[in-house]
Amino acid sequence: MVAAATMSLPERAKAGRNYDYRYVWIRDQCYAGHAVAAAGGGKLLQRSVAFVRDRLLADGEQLAPAYTVDGEPVPTARRLELAGYPGAPDVYVGNHVRDQFQLDAFGEALLLFAAADRLDVLDAEGWKAAERAVDAIMRRGAEPDAGMWELDARRWTHSRLICAAGLRSVADRRRDRAADWSGLADRIVAEAGEDCLHPSGRWQRAPDDPGVDAALLLPAVRGAIPADDPRSIATWQAVIEGLADDGYVYRFRHRPGPLDEAEGAFLLCGFHLALASQQQGDAIGAVRWFERSRGALGPPGLFTEEFDVVQRQLRGNLPQAFVHALLIETGHALADHPHGGNS
Repeated sequence: MVAAATMSLPERAKAGRNYDYRYVWIRDQCYAGHAVAAAGGGKLLQRSVAFVRDRLLADGEQLAPAYTVDGEPVPTARRLELAGYPGAPDVYVGNHVRDQFQLDAFGEALLLFAAADRLDVLDAEGWKAAERAVDAIMRRGAEPDAGMWELDARRWTHSRLICAAGLRSVADRRRDRAADWSGLADRIVAEAGEDCLHPSGRWQRAPDDPGVDAALLLPAVRGAIPADDPRSIATWQAVIEGLADDGYVYRFRHRPGPLDEAEGAFLLCGFHLALASQQQGDAIGAVRWFERSRGALGPPGLFTEEFDVVQRQLRGNLPQAFVHALLIETGHALADHPHGGNS
């Protein structure tokens, strides 16, 4: 499943942020698998597992963030001599992600494998791939990475905590490895607590970045730390207070001033906040965040990555796969647990 079927549709006019998303991101594939698992499973879950499994078995700790649909490396980004969509003076093919290391992909893979095992569709090769992912976290977990948002390499808090969530999930499925894998998760969370905890008690983006990030809602949602942990509650509140506007949610604050001046609201994050609100027992808030993001779609019923809150316009390539995946997962979570609480 490619991240988007289009390329070079600008996220923001004249900002140069127009990308080629016609490739398979490991993270997106895992999100899609989660969505199908939430709906009871099916062939898409099995195919998501198979793609991630095969890439891990082939590449191990050198797992790339994204591949072509047949599992080959993504082409190097290069400019084409073509006229771009209005607001996008340049057209690019390929993606710079081929040269990045994204630690969180290993944690996401473990979360996917655990979800598949709960539905009894993870085979022996899948468990072998899970062990490769655990080994990669052990070997490379202290390295700076590009993170979920594909930025400059740092020790991003989200990357580390999502790995802890993945380790806890597979530990629950393997009694023979539970102590080792849970112990590694405990160490990762403890280390993050030493250098990535903001003085206010919430998680901050990285040891050298005190900002709040909507991605930091996910570790509690995925089980890295309990929902009632003070750090989970403080992070949830900080996202609502600092990154939400008119019912929409932004990734993080790029600079001082109105959030919409830097980029559009990130629709994925609206669904993450809905899941986090449900986990915190705010059932009404969860539905409100869900419905606000759900309504930010075009006439064909498709989502882009971003939504311009001021101009009420879609921004970027479409259909953006991970947004649709979280729509499905969140919808099922809210339907299955309408009164909130842990899911």
